[in-house]
Amino acid sequence: MSFLILAVPVIAALLMITNRIIRRMHIISLAASGTMLVSAIPITSDILAFGKIESSFMGGFLYLDALSVIVLDIVVLIGFLACIYSVGYLKREILLGAFDFKRVRLYYVLMFSFMFTMLLALSVKNVGIMWIAIEATTLASAFLVGFYNDRYALEAAWKYIMICSVGIALAMLGIIFLNLSAMADLDSSAQLDWTALMDNAGSLKPSSVRLAFIFILVGFGTKAGLAPMHTWLPDAHSQAPAPISALLSGVLLNSAMYGIIRITAVTNKNMGSSEFSGNLLILLGMLSILTASVFILTQKDYKRLLAYSSIEHMGIIAVAIGFFTPASIFGGLFHMLNHSLTKSMLFFCSGTILQKYGTRQITKIKGAIKLLPYTGTAFLLGLFAIAGTPPFSIFASEFSIMSAIFKEGDFIIGSVLIMLLAFVFAGIAIALFRIFYGTSSMETPQPGEINIPGTIAALILLLMISTMGLLIPEQLKELLHNAQNIIYGS
Repeated sequence: MSFLILAVPVIAALLMITNRIIRRMHIISLAASGTMLVSAIPITSDILAFGKIESSFMGGFLYLDALSVIVLDIVVLIGFLACIYSVGYLKREILLGAFDFKRVRLYYVLMFSFMFTMLLALSVKNVGIMWIAIEATTLASAFLVGFYNDRYALEAAWKYIMICSVGIALAMLGIIFLNLSAMADLDSSAQLDWTALMDNAGSLKPSSVRLAFIFILVGFGTKAGLAPMHTWLPDAHSQAPAPISALLSGVLLNSAMYGIIRITAVTNKNMGSSEFSGNLLILLGMLSILTASVFILTQKDYKRLLAYSSIEHMGIIAVAIGFFTPASIFGGLFHMLNHSLTKSMLFFCSGTILQKYGTRQITKIKGAIKLLPYTGTAFLLGLFAIAGTPPFSIFASEFSIMSAIFKEGDFIIGSVLIMLLAFVFAGIAIALFRIFYGTSSMETPQPGEINIPGTIAALILLLMISTMGLLIPEQLKELLHNAQNIIYGS
């Protein structure tokens, strides 16, 4: 019964197709996303109580454990808040003449299709089906990236499709090698089963597992935005509608990283060491942080700045998983959650600012707090949060990761990481002063919030990241520890 959560977005998308009334579409959207969020509560409780949930439905491939449910909870939470934000966002776009009811209907159909594909990827234990679901996320979200149909949006959509399709093809090769590594010891039905692969990791063929890891890391790493395969991400995240940017950055990247974490656990258990996978993850992670820091320092578009920040934080998570100690894994998973909440809030705020000012250029946005008192304040605090400033939750997870690195005695990587994070902070600080101080040569819009539901959604996220920077709820801590043990193999 728990897996009925997969049916809700499908039903919502079908109901949208048959609707012609915009207000009713908003109601269906809120009801469906709210139902998914509420459904996730007993699922999470069952996982805390029993460790995992398996279903005999559709051949028995549906499966959830602490690791997958963490990412699933992020999907339904950000999805629900994105639906709340979309009510005011779409209303404003209609007033500006950008959308009509057909565009709103298409938006919701694609949005719920996108959410379904991500939920499916997290709810199966078969690697092949997970690969299909992650590929489907590209198809569902590509139309949302190019939703505005202008030159830049269409270019971003095609770039997204081409680069991620190459990446997902490489991931398929990795899955083939993974299958080959298990053919001698596992039944055909278990050769692509995450649980069977983990339980029998020691008997898999090491050479095939190495090749599988490399191809899956590069393939899913492309979708996760790791450098040097990141080039689609700044364009896609900056051109998509703001609620979709929040889903892309806060949810989609995690779904791809989830696949990398699963294969890392199998690879390390197979080899009895994390040296092989860890070196590659740390290399790509540090390269991602370096790439992001350079572009953040020189960025003039605030949505692209947020996109490059996502590359940075995916790099931090990759480094944390690469060190593969219980403390670094815990910090990496906690950081995954914190980044999702913070970045989604920032994209919500950026969408409101874009609708208010009509520009993405940092130099043309001045006095945001005066014109948008709540959204501007949330955006200001969110930029401090995403830069790793205390007392927000990003600082807490970055501090735990850094502590784990120095505890392992790797002072070189730890010191370089701190230096790169300082560069990122400098770039974001420069953007802060440009956006919130001084006067603009542009005509100043009238003061006042323009998206009340969206502002509420952003403030909810701000409250969450402020609270978790000081105190992690016990249930969340237990869930993170359980996921850490699954990855570590203990």
